[in-house]
Amino acid sequence: MRRLTRILLCAALTLAIFGAACGNRKTRVAAPPPAPRARIPATPPPVGSIERGVSSWYGKPYDGRPAADGEIYDMEQLVAAHRTLPFQTMVRVRNLANDKTIDVRIIDRGPFVGNRIIDLSHAAARAIDLIGPGVANVELTIISAPAIPAAAPALFAVQVGVFRDRANADRMQQQMTTAYGAAKLVVRQGDPPLWRVLVGREPSPDAAEALSRRIRQEQNISAAFVVRLDP
Repeated sequence: MRRLTRILLCAALTLAIFGAACGNRKTRVAAPPPAPRARIPATPPPVGSIERGVSSWYGKPYDGRPAADGEIYDMEQLVAAHRTLPFQTMVRVRNLANDKTIDVRIIDRGPFVGNRIIDLSHAAARAIDLIGPGVANVELTIISAPAIPAAAPALFAVQVGVFRDRANADRMQQQMTTAYGAAKLVVRQGDPPLWRVLVGREPSPDAAEALSRRIRQEQNISAAFVVRLDP
């Protein structure tokens, strides 16, 4: 009788342990595939090309500081930042919520968050009633494009992060250099300055997008995106 009791107790204990292990097991749910990304032309898009997406605006602390093309950013001028369009491209921005438009000149790089496609100056944002909401769905139409010298082919990279702490940016740069062979820091002047980490020097947008996919998959950096490398 005692032997039977011991056998039953052992069986019950085994079942309890197995059940607890099963109860603590987490079900893994596959993440949805990323949304398809717009194809970026290696040469400047022709006049009349259209792009749609989200616009934001920026002012202080960047007002009065050098933009990416070297000129001083004045937030009361009709200028803007774009990730890939050549500097001095003229773009007509239409707010899809109210049909108001404004023409801006590309002098800077950005935006660097989310799926936004353009950062407007304070003056440009005010002209299309963007100040209050901060962001809006817009349509961009290229109305003029600068001549690009044949001796200066476009190069593209992948932005993998923006950091306020230089030490964190340095660590990310070293990690990316080890993994992919080329990475650099680009400072965005401000108070404090922001440090962008750019990976690769690719001869075409397609090659840069392939690198971007690798980085997103291998490094789990979902916000990696293609940018134009400027001299």
